[in-house]
Amino acid sequence: MSRIAFAGFMHETNTFAPQKADWDDFVRAESFPGLTMGEDLFGVMAGKNIATAGFIGEARASGHELAPIAWCCAVPSAHVTEHAFETFAEMLLTGLSEAAPFDAVYLDLHGAMVCEHLEDGEGELLARVREQLGPDLPLVVSLDLHSNTTQQMFDNCDGLIAYRTYPHLDMADTGARAARYLHALLANPEEPPAKAHRALPFLMPLTGQCTMVQPTRGAYDTLETLEAGPGVRSISFTPGFPPADIWHCGPVVVAYGDDQAAADGAADALYETILAREVEYQVERLKPGRAVAQAIASNAHKPYVLADVQDNCGAGATSDTTGLLRALIEGGADGAVLGVLVDGETAAQAHAAGQGAEIDVILGGKVYTDGDPPYEGRFQVMALGNGQFTCTGPFYKGATPNLGPMALLRKGGVSVVVSTHRMQAADKEMFRHLGCEPGEQKILGLKSSVHFRGDFTDIAEQILVVEAPGASIDRPESLPYKNLRPGVRLCPKGPEFVAPKL
Repeated sequence: MSRIAFAGFMHETNTFAPQKADWDDFVRAESFPGLTMGEDLFGVMAGKNIATAGFIGEARASGHELAPIAWCCAVPSAHVTEHAFETFAEMLLTGLSEAAPFDAVYLDLHGAMVCEHLEDGEGELLARVREQLGPDLPLVVSLDLHSNTTQQMFDNCDGLIAYRTYPHLDMADTGARAARYLHALLANPEEPPAKAHRALPFLMPLTGQCTMVQPTRGAYDTLETLEAGPGVRSISFTPGFPPADIWHCGPVVVAYGDDQAAADGAADALYETILAREVEYQVERLKPGRAVAQAIASNAHKPYVLADVQDNCGAGATSDTTGLLRALIEGGADGAVLGVLVDGETAAQAHAAGQGAEIDVILGGKVYTDGDPPYEGRFQVMALGNGQFTCTGPFYKGATPNLGPMALLRKGGVSVVVSTHRMQAADKEMFRHLGCEPGEQKILGLKSSVHFRGDFTDIAEQILVVEAPGASIDRPESLPYKNLRPGVRLCPKGPEFVAPKL
C-alpha cells in the first residue's frame, strides 16, 4: 500500500471566445461540481463520470491510502485569468506540502488550458509540481481527449493517460486506468517507463474527432491493439482542441514502454495510422436554412437532430446565438425545440410573467454579437424550472447541474429552452426538467458539437452538423491564428500555417 496525493484543475480554453474564466468560475458549480476541498472530494465525486471519481475507486480497490487536496472545473471559455491560475497553483503546492509525506501524485487535468500570462497552463503547473516533488516521485496525469498535449506536459510527468471516447463516456474509466498505471509504477520503482511523444502535422475539426464513427474509431481500435503488444505499458492519442492559438495546438500521440524501442514503435505505428487517413477527418456542414429545410421535408418517425456545433459552450462558445432558432422560426418548422440557449435576463422575465403568459423578448445575442443579432419577438411561457436536476445520460452521468432559472418558451411551432448558466445540450434531462420529452419532437436543435451523441443518438432519425454563428468555429482554417508552429496544416490536407508578418 502507498499513500497518493491527488487533485484536479480543469479548463478547456478557446482563445477566440469572448469570455474569460476567473476564479469565481472555478468555485461555482454549473455542469460539473465547483471547488471541492479535502475529504469532501470522496462524497462529491461518488458515482460521477469524472476521471477523479474513477481514480478514487480504483486506487482504493488496490489498497492505497489517498490524500485529497482540491478539485475544480470551469465551463470552457477564453483564457483563464492570471489570478485564477495562480490561486489554484498556490492551493495545490501548499496542499502537497501539507499532505506530505506521500509516495506518488495523481492530477486530473484537461490539457488545453491557456492563461492570460501562460500559453501552456498545464505544462507550467506540472513543471512547478515536479520542481517541488523532485525528479523521482511518480507523477501521473489523466487528460481530456481534446488536450493539446505539449512537450512541457510530457517532460514533467511519468504518464499522460487520456480519454478514448468522444462523447467522453469513459472519463471515470480513464481515471481508473491512470490508477492502474500508477499502481504498476509504484510496484516496480526500479523500472521507470521509456517515453515517446509524436505531434501530428495537421489540425482536426472537433466534429471530425467523434469516436463513434470513422476514422477516429479506427484510430482508437489500432491504439488498443498496439497497447496489448509486448513491452507497451500505455498509449494515448489526443486529437487536440483546435480553437487554441498556441504553438502546440493539434493532435499528439504519447506512448510508454518497457524500453525505448517499444515506446517508439507503438507511437510511430499509431502516428502513421492516423496520418494515412488524414483526409477523412473533414466533415460536411450545412447552413441553418438548408438543414432546417431538409428536416422539415423528411417524413421521419424519430427526431431530426440539428447540431448547432459553433455555439457549443462545451467548446468555449456563449450558447446565446440565434442563427438556428431564426432559421427554424422563419422556415416554418413545427414540433421543433432548440436548447439550451443562455439568457438570464429572458429567463428572469419569463419567471416574473409566469407560466402561460406571453412576453415580448429580446432573446440571445447578449454576449456573442458577431453578425448574429438577438431574436426579437413574442413568445409564450410554456414551463418554468429552477435549473437543478440530475443527469441520466452517459456523458453527464450523475451530474447535478445548477443552471439557474430556466424557461421553455414557444413561438408558433418552435420552442426554445432558456437557461441562466451555461451547459451544453448533452443530456435529455435538460429538456425533461421543463416537461419537454426529446423523443417526442420532430426536430431537435442541440447546442453541442459531439457530446450530445452519447444520449441522443438512440432517438435520432438523422444527425446534421449545422454551421450557424458562434464562437466555437468548426473550421480551423478560417481562424485568425498567430502563434501556431510554422508548417502545421490548418485542416486535414489543408494549407500550412504561415505566421503573419508584424
